[in-house]
Amino acid sequence: MPESSESADLKAVYLTGTGLYTPPNSISNEELVESFNQYVDLHNAENADAIQAGELPALAHSSAEFIEKASGIRSRYVINKEGVLDPKRMTPSIKERANDEPSVMCEMAVIAAKQALQTAGLEASDLDSVICAASNMQRAYPAMAVEIQSALGSKGYAFDMNVACSSATFGLQQARDAIRSGSARNVLVVNPEICTGHLNFRDRDSHFIFGDVCTAMIISDRPGPADSNFKVLDSRLQTMFSNNIRNNFGFLNRGDEEGIGNADKLFVQEGRKVFKEVCPAVATQISEQLASLDIATDDLKRLWLHQANLNMNVLIAKRVLGRDATTEEAPVILDKYANTSSAGSVIAFHKHHDDFAVGERGVLCSFGAGYSIGSVVLERC
Repeated sequence: MPESSESADLKAVYLTGTGLYTPPNSISNEELVESFNQYVDLHNAENADAIQAGELPALAHSSAEFIEKASGIRSRYVINKEGVLDPKRMTPSIKERANDEPSVMCEMAVIAAKQALQTAGLEASDLDSVICAASNMQRAYPAMAVEIQSALGSKGYAFDMNVACSSATFGLQQARDAIRSGSARNVLVVNPEICTGHLNFRDRDSHFIFGDVCTAMIISDRPGPADSNFKVLDSRLQTMFSNNIRNNFGFLNRGDEEGIGNADKLFVQEGRKVFKEVCPAVATQISEQLASLDIATDDLKRLWLHQANLNMNVLIAKRVLGRDATTEEAPVILDKYANTSSAGSVIAFHKHHDDFAVGERGVLCSFGAGYSIGSVVLERC
């Protein structure tokens, strides 16, 4: 795997601002379980004869305690609450907009982007590039990033990219590479995630996993005026093909009508396999990256990890640090936000970096479908 550590002939790169858009609606585990269990009762009643004949399995209830024990999640923010909690719908209700109206993802992105720009001391006109990095785009084209660029009034170029839950860190490295090559000075990486749109709320094993949110990062060739500037010391990416996290929704679905509406057109995963395979790979990547930079784990102040599952984060942090991590060393936000795909690690950074002194270091890391792993070493400057 090629390394991308800083060298004398390459420009320094800085993370100068972050932004966060949180939807106004929140769903607790108890609310979600009540809706799910109503759906289960309706399904079992409607299919009672088939279930009794052994042609269909009876569905089982969920519980708030099961969800928290399995994931660490207690609630999640969503774009639409009523549609998700309707046991006869169980899908967010988001009205389509006319082509001359801002799209939902664009609207979210602009709010988060303006926060990040303000922190970085920049105007939208200072941006040379916009990267929209998210796990699912609202449409195929025109690119969401180009719409966001237009709504902000920025210049240069824009493009979309999707590496599922690793999209933000992969986008950060693309921004870093653009700055180091001289093709940009200031890059916006924005991560609008409407994860409830691709979540199967009728699946007991995953109906609780995701929430909606948008994060933004400003990557620049110089420090900004804020007290929270971080130098990007190193970024490292890795991908390994796996079917254990998958979503088969796409434009070719209409080519085979038998597959339309099937469960594999939404989020599906083999959770135990993911846990077993991803955790050691992530810990190894971070450990090797730190070793290549001669950074001892004792000198690491924080791990801003992807917020998918509390048990995964506990194990990864323990393998990296060689001991159990405190909540200060590996902060948790998924209890309130749930899994927000690419945005999770950025939320953790956004909310937990103000206490850094100059010279202190942390690792921003995301991982997910692909498999994909992105890890970024940051130093307060």
